[in-house]
Amino acid sequence: MSVRRPNILWVCTDQQRYDTLGCTGNPFVNTPHINQLAQDGTLFERAYCQSPICSPSRASFLTGRYPRTTRCRQNGQSIPSDEVLVTKLLSDAGYSCGLAGKLHLAPANPWAQHVTEPRTDDGYNEFHWSHQSMPETSGNQYGQWLKSQNQTYQTPSFENLQRVLRGMPEAYHQSKWCADRAIEFIESRAEPTDQPWLFSVNFFDPHPPFDPPLAYLQRYLDILPDIPLPRYFPGELDEKPRIQRRSHQGDDRRERNFAWDSISADEHRLIRAAYWAMVDLIDVQIGRMVDALRRSNQFAHTVIIFMSDHGEMLGDHGIYFKGAFFYEEVARVPLIISWPGFAKKGQRSQALIELIDIAPTLLDAAGIPPNPGMQGKSILPLLKGDAPIDEHRDSVYCENYNASTKHHPDIVFGTMLRSRDSKIIRIHGGEEGELYDLRDCPNETRNLWDDPQRSALKVELLARLTDRMAWTADPLPLRNRDGDSVNYMEMM
Repeated sequence: MSVRRPNILWVCTDQQRYDTLGCTGNPFVNTPHINQLAQDGTLFERAYCQSPICSPSRASFLTGRYPRTTRCRQNGQSIPSDEVLVTKLLSDAGYSCGLAGKLHLAPANPWAQHVTEPRTDDGYNEFHWSHQSMPETSGNQYGQWLKSQNQTYQTPSFENLQRVLRGMPEAYHQSKWCADRAIEFIESRAEPTDQPWLFSVNFFDPHPPFDPPLAYLQRYLDILPDIPLPRYFPGELDEKPRIQRRSHQGDDRRERNFAWDSISADEHRLIRAAYWAMVDLIDVQIGRMVDALRRSNQFAHTVIIFMSDHGEMLGDHGIYFKGAFFYEEVARVPLIISWPGFAKKGQRSQALIELIDIAPTLLDAAGIPPNPGMQGKSILPLLKGDAPIDEHRDSVYCENYNASTKHHPDIVFGTMLRSRDSKIIRIHGGEEGELYDLRDCPNETRNLWDDPQRSALKVELLARLTDRMAWTADPLPLRNRDGDSVNYMEMM
């Protein structure tokens, strides 16, 4: 008797850093439903994106290939039509696939007049597109729904404060709208049914603007003095790459009023509170979707993934937002995978994981061979207890090839390699770089790039970094002497 192929509920937030959950050690947030997911499954404590920018990261984990390989390495680029998404592979294998929220594999200017962002053959047969919470785009289905509810999108600022906004009430918030579409999809496929499904819930939150519903922010206003300030000390960036000093000064054209020194201590705390409140709202939606799975008798055979595309600086190191940075705050992301009855419960993994590992994992769970061009490695053996829970890769790799051209005035090509204990970043085309001994300096404040006593470590990590860059070469097409196809990733 064949094993039933699981359903897949794939939740991806936008710009959420690792340390924003109760289960990852944050004592302020209220995330009981995500915490329960971690208890029901595996929390990967060292999961890393392959780009700190939206489109290249999403193109990467949806194909199981590195950003440079997919040729979608910038926001504003469209993923080439010959790239194969894991959702397409699942659809071709009989899965019914749906999406609510953003996709962002092509330019998605919120003021453009196209109906939705241009799509490839992505495998989604149900497509509720809302690139972001601001519903200006004509094809933003969230905006269309607001109109049907006689609601006007409004996010007023607080008096004398411009950096934190009062978002839409929960009942009309984009995060709830995304979850509602998922719940409708789940309930429409209640037992009995033989067709497995995948649904992608791609929230825009907690991506800026920092605009939670006031009801969610209120709890933090009551404890605002207790919220810690961002981790930064004056002079920290003196020995760091120039792009970081420019971002610290507010040279990012997107948000000049987020120059770090222009923000008061209370507003630094308020920004952090608003970001956490947006996460709390997402947690409530996670709980609602899991309840729908239970009500419809589908929870026991549904893989649930909770993750984010990349992180957020949130004022740490004197910088807000994202960019050509590779700090843990932007490169490290939450990743929880639950599969009741098949994967072990309550595991916490220290294995180094790349987000490109998710696509082959989903195919593995569904009994589908990996696409030959995939560069990720399935982590299903770790989930099921068939491999050591803390072992997978000896390093993780992340790249920024001028990935955010719209906002940043600098052209930056940078790459990162992180081992268990060390991290190296190379800013290409000059002499800049970063080197950290994460055992002595886990907060990455002291740059050892020019420290002569660490030259041996620097040389070793640079060699490993160049190897990882070489391995981002497209595995396809590659043939041996007999003309047979070869996937060279299997040789390493």
